[in-house]
Amino acid sequence: GDWDFWIDWKDRRLWPTVVPILLVTFPAAAQYFFWVHYRLPFGATFLCLALLVGGWIDRYVNFWGWTYYPVNLIWPTSLIPQALFLDIVLLLSKSWIITMIVGSMGFSLLMYPNNWVILAQFHQPSDQNGQLMSVADLIGYHYVRTSMPEYVRIIERGTMRTFGKT
Repeated sequence: GDWDFWIDWKDRRLWPTVVPILLVTFPAAAQYFFWVHYRLPFGATFLCLALLVGGWIDRYVNFWGWTYYPVNLIWPTSLIPQALFLDIVLLLSKSWIITMIVGSMGFSLLMYPNNWVILAQFHQPSDQNGQLMSVADLIGYHYVRTSMPEYVRIIERGTMRTFGKT
């Protein structure tokens, strides 16, 4: 998804909930492969590093290469500390059950504070012509991009009408 593209963090509900759930499945599969075949506890870190490289290639080619959108305003979610935690839990416990419970919980819980360090600087208040706004909103105002489709905005507010009686 594109909920980690923009520094003004438009999709604030899906990013801390959906992304960790989706991202823990792929590192867990890589971790299983490396652990079963080679007894090496770095499968999650290896895969998250590959996802990070792919994310940067995607951002460079699609944002800078096609539209010249500044690459320093979009970055992929930082995954390396979470993947290291998952691998360390497997290394110390040598148990799939403990890794599944403790490792995935830590993977999800570390995502928000790990990425907040990157995002915090853009949530500082700024006074622009008497209007108080965050730096992220100011950047979003100056760098025009494709906005969220109207139907997604309606769904996020919870006011979408359904067919039939309401």
